[in-house]
Amino acid sequence: MATSSSKRKQFWRADWFVGVLVVLAVLILHSATDFFGTLERRYYDFASTSTSRQPSDRIAIIAIDDQSIANIGRWPWPRDVHAQLIDQLAAAKVKTIAHTAFFFEPQTDRGLVFIRKMKEALGPIANAANPADPTVAQGGLNEQLGKVIAEAEIALDTDAKLAASMAKAGNVLVPSVFVLGEPQGKPDSPLPAFALKSAVAESGGFSLPAIRGQQPIEIIGSSAAGVAHLNQLPDVDGAVRQEPLLINYYGQAVPSMSLLAAAKSLNLASTDIRLNAGESVQIGKLRIGTDESALMLPQFYKGRDGRPAFAVDSFYDVLSGKIPAGKYTDKIVIIGATAAGVGTQFPTPAGPGLSPAETIAHITSSLLSEHFIVQPAWGIWATLGLLLAVAAYLIAGLPRLSAGKAAIVTLLLFVVLLVIEFSLLSTAATWLKLVFPAALLVIGHLALTTKRFLMTEAGKLKSDEESAETNRMMGLALQGQGQLDMAFDRFRRVPFTDALMDNMNNLALDFERKRQFNKAQAVYEYMASYNKNHKDLQSKLNRAKNLSETVILGGGGAHPGGTMLLDGGGVEKPMLGRYQVEKELGKGAMGVVYLGKDPKIGRVVAIKTMALSQEFEGDELTDARERFFREAETAGRLQHQNIVTIFDAGEEHDLAYIAMEFLKGKDLVDVTKDGQLLPVAKVLSIVARVAEALAYAHKQNVVHRDIKPANIMYDPESDVVKVTDFGIARITDSSKTKTGLVLGTPSFMSPEQIAGKRVDGRSDLYSLGVMLFQMLAGVLPFRGDSMAELMYKIANEPAPDIRIIRQELSPRLADIVALSLGKGPETRYQDGDKFAADLRAVMAELSGQVVPTAASTVAAGPQTSEKTVAFATVDNPVFEKTIAARSPLDPPAGDDATKLKP
Repeated sequence: MATSSSKRKQFWRADWFVGVLVVLAVLILHSATDFFGTLERRYYDFASTSTSRQPSDRIAIIAIDDQSIANIGRWPWPRDVHAQLIDQLAAAKVKTIAHTAFFFEPQTDRGLVFIRKMKEALGPIANAANPADPTVAQGGLNEQLGKVIAEAEIALDTDAKLAASMAKAGNVLVPSVFVLGEPQGKPDSPLPAFALKSAVAESGGFSLPAIRGQQPIEIIGSSAAGVAHLNQLPDVDGAVRQEPLLINYYGQAVPSMSLLAAAKSLNLASTDIRLNAGESVQIGKLRIGTDESALMLPQFYKGRDGRPAFAVDSFYDVLSGKIPAGKYTDKIVIIGATAAGVGTQFPTPAGPGLSPAETIAHITSSLLSEHFIVQPAWGIWATLGLLLAVAAYLIAGLPRLSAGKAAIVTLLLFVVLLVIEFSLLSTAATWLKLVFPAALLVIGHLALTTKRFLMTEAGKLKSDEESAETNRMMGLALQGQGQLDMAFDRFRRVPFTDALMDNMNNLALDFERKRQFNKAQAVYEYMASYNKNHKDLQSKLNRAKNLSETVILGGGGAHPGGTMLLDGGGVEKPMLGRYQVEKELGKGAMGVVYLGKDPKIGRVVAIKTMALSQEFEGDELTDARERFFREAETAGRLQHQNIVTIFDAGEEHDLAYIAMEFLKGKDLVDVTKDGQLLPVAKVLSIVARVAEALAYAHKQNVVHRDIKPANIMYDPESDVVKVTDFGIARITDSSKTKTGLVLGTPSFMSPEQIAGKRVDGRSDLYSLGVMLFQMLAGVLPFRGDSMAELMYKIANEPAPDIRIIRQELSPRLADIVALSLGKGPETRYQDGDKFAADLRAVMAELSGQVVPTAASTVAAGPQTSEKTVAFATVDNPVFEKTIAARSPLDPPAGDDATKLKP
């Protein structure tokens, strides 16, 4: 029986058995999470773009950018603007024009309706083209009136102008979009005739199926040279890595914009597109490898020398002639939006943010140059074989190797796997997924090594427990090596004796020499539990207590700023400048915060410190020191009842410090949690005062850039609100030291701050809007499972209606929250005083007081503004949704107009 039990114990402890468990655990983790998938995609992005392939020079991009909108006017533009550019490009003999703007609805000028009514009412009189008609021969006035009406009709019908320009050019492609899904019946409406001209009959299920679609209006679609789909398929991380070359709409395969542009540039029609089901799509002699759903992995090109792979020209520069249209002769020109609030950018292997037009440029270049990436049919078997080889190594090979040899073999195998995948992607454009086997190899090796270490340590512990003397001797040995914590652990396993008390006394003195007074105190207290009268134990214990509660500044014990031991066990507290440091309050992002006191006037202060010499060196140290005191001076100029007061700043003992007002109460972090929320009126009062403080600071040209609950102090007893850390968060902006960039807390950062653009006071007001949302709802408006997802939502998705979470909140308050969270700086509050005034108006409404009218509360200026947000899903392309946004205190003006715009 004993032998059987021993064998079972050895079985559970065997390295091979642990290897089996690790392999199973990693496989379960792989099937239940996307952790290894994320690693694989990141490595694919890196390896696939590390190639010598060059983008085609036959492709150019004309961007509807911020400069163009500033010069031409607010989007959407009249369609005759697009017509003018198409005319210029057609005159320059551009090969193909791919226009990515949506033309799904007529753009009818309101005046055109009345012109046509006038024409109908005037009847023959308006027909100035036939003056011989006796019904119009009433004089030159009628003839002139008819001509004017005819000219007005032509000038106002911009859809007709654009259609005429497209028809004249004969090479313009326009987009359509589809909702993907498996059809269950017949379509709501078939593809229009103009769309069928670009489609390919396909009933074999080779392309992605769709259930609904949106097409350009008849006059535009009929005039275009082709209609292509603009659907994109982001991966689970939001990045675009593959292109659906075809989308099947009830038996008709609609080509992608990239595929149709490539075909047209080769003087081919849609009838020249051939489908090799499950393998490839062929245009002319170009054969593009795909998977079984006609999905292609295009080559994304890295920029060179700080420049993007494809140059992007401004729409306005081309339209105005600053860039001559002749530049684009015989090229494929892609026109698309990149302006903020108009176009949506997607992460791709080529970079974190590419516009749809740039993405199409990369894919079109891949098609024309046959620069695509394939996943060979044998790839899954090769990956499976290598996975089994790694598992066999972990189960049968690794247990037989010594620690040193195992580390070398594992490292070599790990490098070989990653090099194989990298080489295949960067040179052969072949994707063999080997990150998962490599990760299994590393995890298995670490698990086996840890198990061996733990078993060894367990064996040592069992051996030590067999003899108290062994433990004591081990403790002495560890103490001699300077491992005092481990020595103390060993000594505590030994029964108390006078010899042990002497050993423990020496150990406590060693802790004191290392200035670890709290640990020395622990040793003395342990000794006192056996004999509190041992020699001078009580005086040593008292001294250790005093020292453990005292702040230690500077480095060595002889440093003049550090704590000094006095006769009798007392201590002398350190000084920073003229302030006596009492104790440590906590550690922040910049350094340690102390409680201090000015001995001359008895003022209690909070002292924030930063060890500049530890964070910077050389010229960076000089620059950081200048920035530190410049920002301290800036914050010190702010004198407001709701902003913490700065008293002093200096540098001593290698510590830069700022002495500021010591605040009672605590920050607002706790009251942002569900179940601990403050009453609505109290929240509005606090946020209104913060908004007024920000308004004052912004007038002084000071931007906080890190507004969040942790930086707002509130004392409920005195109802005092204070904003802290003005300016200090910007000390290390230009530094790349271990302190890092201090730009703000991601959840509270404004979209322009996320994008790394220059921010002003309106960014602070956005952060305050996020704080208001969290204090009212108990949750943040934007949340994500990863930093990338969170930042994407902040930059692109509209904030949710707060009444979804708290239905009892008034519509007026919900409008204030929504306005404060506008995506663009121009779509939200422009100053803190207006923000505060609206909040106080809602407070008055809650208390039953008379609410000021819009005329008396809304600042002079436009009463409506327009904010544009972009949204996209896997099933839908990017649309621009324009919402008429009004001040929350404006009188109701009917239903807000919501419409899809190109």
